[in-house]
Amino acid sequence: MRSIRRRTLGIVLLVFGLSMLVIGVTSYRDAAHEVEELFDARLTQNARLLEGLMRAPLPDDRRDALLASLESALQRADRADKRIAGHRYESKLTFQVWRGDTLLLRSASAPAQPFTPLRDGYEDVQLDDHAWRVYALSGSDDGLRVLVGEREDVRGELVRLIALRTLMPDLVGLPVLGLLLWWAIGWGLRPLSRMADQIRSRDPHNLRPLPASPLPRELATIAGALNRLLERIRDLRTREKRFIADAAHELRTPLAVLDLHAQNALATSDPDDRREALTQLRDGVARATRLVTQLLTLARLDPEQEAGAAGQRVDLLHETREALAELMPLAADRGQDIQLDADEHSDWTLTAEPGAIATLLQNLVGNALQHSPQGARVRVSLSASPHLLDLTVDDQGSGIPTAQRAQVLERFHRAGPGAGAGLGLSIVDRLVQRHGGHLELDEAPGGGLRVVARLPRR
Repeated sequence: MRSIRRRTLGIVLLVFGLSMLVIGVTSYRDAAHEVEELFDARLTQNARLLEGLMRAPLPDDRRDALLASLESALQRADRADKRIAGHRYESKLTFQVWRGDTLLLRSASAPAQPFTPLRDGYEDVQLDDHAWRVYALSGSDDGLRVLVGEREDVRGELVRLIALRTLMPDLVGLPVLGLLLWWAIGWGLRPLSRMADQIRSRDPHNLRPLPASPLPRELATIAGALNRLLERIRDLRTREKRFIADAAHELRTPLAVLDLHAQNALATSDPDDRREALTQLRDGVARATRLVTQLLTLARLDPEQEAGAAGQRVDLLHETREALAELMPLAADRGQDIQLDADEHSDWTLTAEPGAIATLLQNLVGNALQHSPQGARVRVSLSASPHLLDLTVDDQGSGIPTAQRAQVLERFHRAGPGAGAGLGLSIVDRLVQRHGGHLELDEAPGGGLRVVARLPRR
């Protein structure tokens, strides 16, 4: 793409050039019209001078001498004598003086026959392969008639020269104006060039804010947007580093335990001890798998990440039944029971991301089963209102003190020994926030923990 400087200059010159073209054409036509009027006035003036000269009260002999002198002077002009100062156009300006049908006087370039019929005023005539502009002036009593003519090619040439010379400053000034505009636009865009140079010369790892001053108002807005983007990138990198560090810390112990169980299985020759070590190894793999799954889920639900998929209409009751059916074997293995309370006739539709409800229930009910003792009951309740759907999970564990309820929503925060990786409630909180809802922690009627996820229908 072309530079802003060239693009702006091109647009300005185009607009200015078109404006000058319109103004120039209008000025040319006006100037040509005014010059034509001036030449017509000159024809009239010459005709009146000749009329006045011919009407001078002189004796006939002196009048004849005057006419002979005028005719001699006009013949010298027609010969274009180089020794006499003159003008190259004077032989193309002509006149005739008639009295009745008698030609009294004519210029050297004038024809012998009359220019025009017997009507006065201006007229365009064609004579001897040339177009003429003629003015006729007649006397009222003595039959004197003065005809003054000018060739149209000469007049047109003079009109064009005069009109074009009025436009010459504009034609010459356009390139000069272009250079001045080039310099002015470059000077105006200099802050943008400096900002571009600063960004171009920055270290790719340098995420410090750009200097906000001194900058024009328009560039200050751009610099502010870039600084906010850099701040988000810094936050993302900080979260990424912290997440990697936390994940490495959380995975180090499970991997070490897995290695220990594998060594025990290899070192023992007793089948019972080997079976026990392999069983513990399998349980450790399952815990590590769950931890990795939770870490990946938490990374996908980062608050800075956009929603991964468009929401779709789902039935909360149907999604809850399917999720609980998958968790029933885990509850049966621990001798626990899962109870679902919901009104079959209520409307349970809401907009949610695909798989979000299943992930939410797996973490909520999974945590409830883990923190509840053998033979306990986990109760899942659904309630509906016009705009909200509430999903409530009550366990029969030891609960969480009120002062610690805000902390358990943070990742890797454990509520006690054997409480897992500390990611379940953090995942649930992220999911609920992504759907525009909020999470509430309270005490369950049986003394355990109650978790309420309030989800808007849309």
